Amino acid sequence: MSDDQKIRDGRHDFDFYTGTWKVHNRRLKERLKGCQEWEEFEGISVAQPILGGVGNFDTITMYRDSGIHHGVTLRLFNLETHEWHLHWADSVSGALVPPMIGKFEDGIGHFYSHELFAGRHILCRFIWSGISETTCRWEQAFSEDGGATWETNWIMESVK
Repeated sequence: MSDDQKIRDGRHDFDFYTGTWKVHNRRLKERLKGCQEWEEFEGISVAQPILGGVGNFDTITMYRDSGIHHGVTLRLFNLETHEWHLHWADSVSGALVPPMIGKFEDGIGHFYSHELFAGRHILCRFIWSGISETTCRWEQAFSEDGGATWETNWIMESVK
């Protein structure tokens, strides 16, 4: 497969994330409440390709004031739709949340899902940006109004 085919196909979009990353986290203390107070903490993420390259799996250990928390992300590339499905679970809830679905365009990944948060139906968005061999940025945002406005509530700045 040529490099041009890899770019158009999308299955290699998360290849950059292979390896061990130091992660600086900023997370709103309260979500969808107008909170402006951020919790900051460090983490370590270790990612590897799976399924011959049509998947990616990472584990993250987060060192928060409330204790050590663990999370995993399973990313699977749908060969028919050319979209990624991102599945998350953590040691806080023990639950697998609905997948985020999306793709990369012009070096930025946009992923969306409908979720239940605090008893309300919301939209959730992930954005992957600032991608280089040694850096990347991930952010999560929620919308209560169908995507008209977004509250960014978690930012991860990663370095190798």
